[in-house]
Amino acid sequence: MSTAKIAGELFDEGLSCTRSVLQATGGSINQEVLAATAGFSCGIGKSGCLCGAITGGVMALGLNWRADRSADLIAAFKEAFETTCCRGLSKSYEWMSEEHQGNCRKLTVATAGMVEKLLYDLE
Repeated sequence: MSTAKIAGELFDEGLSCTRSVLQATGGSINQEVLAATAGFSCGIGKSGCLCGAITGGVMALGLNWRADRSADLIAAFKEAFETTCCRGLSKSYEWMSEEHQGNCRKLTVATAGMVEKLLYDLE
């Protein structure tokens, strides 16, 4: 199963965007690291800044010794969605509405797919 599909399923189970992307990458991630993702959703501390899916992706790259690809993740995300800011990505939706959650799921799935490509040098 693809990393993107796993991330979507984890998000559907109620995990945050950050944790869904990180956990979907597989490998052995200890509970402390997973717990550390708690404050990163909703744009880091609900500030509306950096998208939590990106944060999870950067964490996944780092834990897999591919932190050198973090800038590539940011670039790919910006190319796809124009901004990395949660507030900007969510501006068309009422906060935490069904539509907003659907948009977050879409971003989570897309980011997980980007991370998978970067981890395994897929085109």
